[in-house]
Amino acid sequence: MEKSNTLRIVLHISFILLSLGVFAQNDSLSSYVFPDFRDMDTSMRSVYPFVDYSKNNFEFFTKESPNFSTFYKKLSTLIETQEGKLNMYHIGGSHLQADIYTNDIREYVQDRWEGLPGERGWVFPCSLAHTNNPGNYRFYSPNEWTQYRSVKHKPKKYDFDYGILGYGITCADSSMEIKFKYNRTFIKPPIQHIRIFHNIGEFPYELNFGEDEILVKRKEHNLELGSTDIYFTDPLDSFNVQFTRMYNEVPELEIYGFLLMNDEPGISYTAIGVNGAGLYTYLANIRFEEQLKTYPPDFFAYSVGTNDGNVPYADFKPEVYKENLRKMMDMALRANPDCALLLTVPNDSYYRRRYLNKNIARERDMIIELAKEYEMAVWDLYGVMGELGSSKTWRNNKLMRGDMIHFTYEGYHFKGNLYIDALLKFMDQFEAIEKSND
Repeated sequence: MEKSNTLRIVLHISFILLSLGVFAQNDSLSSYVFPDFRDMDTSMRSVYPFVDYSKNNFEFFTKESPNFSTFYKKLSTLIETQEGKLNMYHIGGSHLQADIYTNDIREYVQDRWEGLPGERGWVFPCSLAHTNNPGNYRFYSPNEWTQYRSVKHKPKKYDFDYGILGYGITCADSSMEIKFKYNRTFIKPPIQHIRIFHNIGEFPYELNFGEDEILVKRKEHNLELGSTDIYFTDPLDSFNVQFTRMYNEVPELEIYGFLLMNDEPGISYTAIGVNGAGLYTYLANIRFEEQLKTYPPDFFAYSVGTNDGNVPYADFKPEVYKENLRKMMDMALRANPDCALLLTVPNDSYYRRRYLNKNIARERDMIIELAKEYEMAVWDLYGVMGELGSSKTWRNNKLMRGDMIHFTYEGYHFKGNLYIDALLKFMDQFEAIEKSND
């Protein structure tokens, strides 16, 4: 009788540990049991009871993940020592171009740990390309620019070599001006180093930063890469760059993006998004990989698939999607073999607002196969939402728009909270494994 009671107590304690997500097998990431909530308000369960919070984590399907172990060690060392940098990337389509929930993530990782302001990373003047600009920064120019969007203006047809951001603007004026400033964000990483991506080869333009020109320490041109690096003696939170022709007959100026850096420790979180983009869009961008290698990723999240799967069921080819995703993953690993890759399952959606989109579940199958093969992680947003048809429920609760593809502002912020909660659970999981192995 006494042994029976002892056994019941042990089983009860084990169940509690499992429910709290702190009981893990030392030899397997896939056996870890996560709590439903890490840092989110538990009232969400009653506010949005249709959400499957138990699936909101970075799920592993293998015993180990060397790359995520490396990322965790770099992250924990950065937090502990306040030295070093981590570059985190997140790529997608229109969900990412808006940069709503990804900016929530960025603000969190750059504000969560004191003394780690991080860098802003990649930005593009979408407003000058006549498309929606992320709300957390603004670009201005008195000049009229011609816009190129990789989804609409195909690289081969328009003979335009897009880079990592998938956009480009050009101008043939003799003098051009572009202004940048932060907007509607409490996180404003200092700018001490700007890399401008532009025409490859000879660059017959003089660059001047107006009143801040006195702060310019040096300028370096990379003719092969098509970039100019500008280093400042003091940090800026805005800039005004003027391009002036050095002589009359010169090619029109091409701008592919700006990389904003500094000398401070911390995390950058770059969101890459082009409205309507699929995996095939980014794979066609000739200069994607070479530009990625200039600012190598330590972490890369792939949220590409909504547009790939937004076709009739018979037209979707799962194996093509899988191979395209594999190619994107391989590019990140060539830039940094230790990069942690997070494969996110697209949100549930309706095809043409009327038809259940069964392709998302097929994409999830391909994503899980790749996660197993590469020993990487999956964030199953489709499962968290409630799987097939759940976008209608999210719409009825004002989290999705009427197209049942895009989220409302409230929905995007909720999505950001879910992602941050899953990220914190990943950190807890690896911390527990580290302690158990000591």
